[in-house]
Amino acid sequence: MANSKSRLADYLAHRSKRGTALLRLRDIMRVSIREVLRKRRRYIGVIAAIALGTAGFITIVTMGRDLKINFNNDLDMLGGATIINPYFEQQGMERLEWFRDRTLISLARIPGVVDVTGAVLKPRAITTFQDRIYGFNLVGVDAAYWRVFSFSAAEGRLFDERDVAEGARVCVVGTDLARTIFGGHAQAIGQILSIDDNLYQIVGVLGGVRAGDRGQFLFLPITTAKARVADISQPYSAYVRCATWDDVGPVAGAVPSVVAANQSSNGLRVNVAWEPLKQVQRIFWWVSLFIYSSITATLILGGLGIWNIMMAAVVSRTREIGLKKAMGALDNDIFFQFLFESLCVTLSASILGIALGRVGVEYMSHMLGARPPEGLFAVCLISGLVFAVVIGVGAGLYPSIRASRMEVVEAMRYE
Repeated sequence: MANSKSRLADYLAHRSKRGTALLRLRDIMRVSIREVLRKRRRYIGVIAAIALGTAGFITIVTMGRDLKINFNNDLDMLGGATIINPYFEQQGMERLEWFRDRTLISLARIPGVVDVTGAVLKPRAITTFQDRIYGFNLVGVDAAYWRVFSFSAAEGRLFDERDVAEGARVCVVGTDLARTIFGGHAQAIGQILSIDDNLYQIVGVLGGVRAGDRGQFLFLPITTAKARVADISQPYSAYVRCATWDDVGPVAGAVPSVVAANQSSNGLRVNVAWEPLKQVQRIFWWVSLFIYSSITATLILGGLGIWNIMMAAVVSRTREIGLKKAMGALDNDIFFQFLFESLCVTLSASILGIALGRVGVEYMSHMLGARPPEGLFAVCLISGLVFAVVIGVGAGLYPSIRASRMEVVEAMRYE
């Protein structure tokens, strides 16, 4: 019986100590938060720095792949670094092989490939307009051709999948050809051209970064060209566009085996713009380094700012620390109060940064027309909170230790 009463007394004493410790911890946290709110103007700068760093980190990491893909879409200005050109070499006076439809379909299924297109060509084609004869290069293409080379319509429209499927008698002309025959872009739209005794209506003028190389070209739907144009070539050249430059190497390596699995690969060559690709990778690496260095520097400066503010707070509140110790506050109480103040600042900044980061992600998603996985944002959110705790502990640890180790008498006498 005595042993039972003793165990019950020990249990109640233990529960009482736990309750007192939890109550003291809640009091310390409440005091810390109140102290931060009272001196919020002092923390505005570091809160802004950490919030902006966190927002930048979340936005860049969450939208990183979509930004990279969007950047790759504009690489034609640097030589089309993500476009691979497999082709069949000429053997003697002619090319013995060309790309079959099933081969192009299989190439499009390679991981990392965005679009694949083939083209048929008739060099030195002619047309007549108002009793004058004009020469040009005639090319039959599908709708993917525009996407592969990032072409757009300088005037009118580019023919689409429906036009290709129907074998429509429409065409797109290059800028120089439109100027030579009709005197300008706008004047070309709707005009009728005769090619091999067939009439075609001009629906658009080619535009885009690389459109100047095709200024003297006329484009027909590939189905129309094969059915109605005499002496037109087979598609001996194809163009494969990769999602990012990281995909170029693996895709280029997979092309020969894919071609060989669908047809003869005799005379196949794979042309890759390796030098422009390396240049683009180098540029993006430096840009990424600058962005992440800026974010890291912002967070580190925010942490140093908190450290300086906390050190100043310890000095300015020396008499307060001494008074609390004289009234019975433990060293741990003083230590956790200052540490919680530091954590309160960093967590507040991190939460603000997460909100700003969410706004940034939504804005970038709208601008790029892409939606990143929500799971990735959640990972970045957790990473931001963890990093805030690390900064808070790192910046507040030494000032907290210094405050907790003050001698009562010296602290009370401090002026």
